[in-house]
Amino acid sequence: AYHDEVLAATSHLPHLIAFSLVDTLAGEDENLDIFRYAAGGFRDFTRIAASDPVMWHDIFLSNRDAVLRVIDHFTHDLDQLRTAIADQDSATLLRVFSRAKAAREHFSKMLSGQAYVTKNSEKQVTFRLQPGGRISGEIRVPGDKSISHRSIMLGALADGITEVKGFLEGEDSLATLQAFRDMGVTIEGPDEGFVRIHGVGINGLQAPRGPLYLGNSGTAMRLFSGLLAAQPFDSELTGDESLSKRPMGRVADPLRAMGAVIDTAEGGRPPLKIRGGHGLTGIHYDMPVASAQVKSCLLLAGLYAEGVTSVTEPAPTRDHTERMLEGFGYHVYRDIATASVTGGGRLTATAIDVPADISSAAFFLVAASIASGSDLTIRHVGMNPTRVGVINILRMMGANIEVLEERVIGGEPVADLRVRSADLKGIDIPEDQVPLAIDEFPVLFIAAVCAEGRTVLRGAEELRVKESDRIQVMADGLTVLGVETTVTPDGIVIDGGQTMAGGTVNSHGDHRIAMAFSVASLCASGSIEVTDCANVATSFPGFVELAKWTGINISAGGAE
Repeated sequence: AYHDEVLAATSHLPHLIAFSLVDTLAGEDENLDIFRYAAGGFRDFTRIAASDPVMWHDIFLSNRDAVLRVIDHFTHDLDQLRTAIADQDSATLLRVFSRAKAAREHFSKMLSGQAYVTKNSEKQVTFRLQPGGRISGEIRVPGDKSISHRSIMLGALADGITEVKGFLEGEDSLATLQAFRDMGVTIEGPDEGFVRIHGVGINGLQAPRGPLYLGNSGTAMRLFSGLLAAQPFDSELTGDESLSKRPMGRVADPLRAMGAVIDTAEGGRPPLKIRGGHGLTGIHYDMPVASAQVKSCLLLAGLYAEGVTSVTEPAPTRDHTERMLEGFGYHVYRDIATASVTGGGRLTATAIDVPADISSAAFFLVAASIASGSDLTIRHVGMNPTRVGVINILRMMGANIEVLEERVIGGEPVADLRVRSADLKGIDIPEDQVPLAIDEFPVLFIAAVCAEGRTVLRGAEELRVKESDRIQVMADGLTVLGVETTVTPDGIVIDGGQTMAGGTVNSHGDHRIAMAFSVASLCASGSIEVTDCANVATSFPGFVELAKWTGINISAGGAE
């Protein structure tokens, strides 16, 4: 029965339309000219009308119920397009056409009626790395993922058209983009990092047809939960296998305190089912653990809440949400460790130039630091003060990093970074730097192995609930390469100067683990294989090519 439903939509309806269209046009008075001047698109579309009439007659009668349902659905949508044309409703036409174009481009990833779905778990990608090499040249890494996510979210809720340059075309960011298309937002692009978003206003989102799939992105799921908690419609947030294991109670619980109705799977994990139509009331929330995602979730929910919503964090975290809300004309009150918003305001469209992601730059900062004879310049890197922990820590270890051409673009500080090889020293990493470098620790562990002396990390329990338990997975991978470490509940102790041998490391589907061990090859004595690397595309499309260009001896293999 399910097979009949699917084939009614994907095979039977297209044949019916082709038969009908050719029959209709054949009955027109000017049918000779219609067929004489038909272009390739018409011939391609109507090719299936040359199929066996008797066979298709039998198919339509035998699969009658499923075919009738899909015809009714299609007729309804076609009638909406007819109305839009008659009313010169350009917004509806552009929304439907852009959503359909994106779905067609990603049709091989379609599943369960969703327009953009990735299935990284079905890919087997392995990185193969030969030891040694030096890093040189001038590069620009992909756009900042955190800012790319937020540019789509706030642009969709703004009044007017927001244009974004430097958008990260990774799978996580594209899933966020598609989720807003599924909620009725017209988005043009991306085209070489350029996206144009036709904002629908703070209350303009429409109910999606099905679950919103967010790929591998914990950031997207947590921020979406805040945005959707006060919408008038029900919604469901899903993700890939890795995301489905990540804890969401840390956002669901404070949202419930604001009045949201949210159901989670066992252990507070996805999918998140959010009931619409429940008004929110502002609260003050003292975060037990520093997390930019939780803070951003509550501030976004606060846009819809009655009164003031304020969040106090125990340590500084990235403040992209606060900066971008201000950029869209929505005031955020900030007082040292507390950020507050008052509900009921509006967002105004703006232009955004997304800086290069410092989390992606971090792999090359470490690579050039540990590989003898290296000299690399990384252009247009985001230097948000809540994100520069990786630079601070590497400099404490003795890294040679110059910050050049500092400037501010769209409210975000940006600079070029020149990094040359240096003799690194082990350090006790200051706990106040941990939240500022939380995503960069996998590759910082590699720097610690290559340093002289002991490196100690404390206060980083957040690493255990990322795409993987990054403390344990990195320790396990280093053990494979012959490096001994001491794992603690909230950190790790690494004695530098140990020899890294070759071996096969399992990244456990974590993109940052995979890229960190790619950098490790520069100081290894043997070849390294890193398995389960498909998710690198979520944050750093083109990583293998760029790494190879700078001097890392890397290749990628495997098939879907």
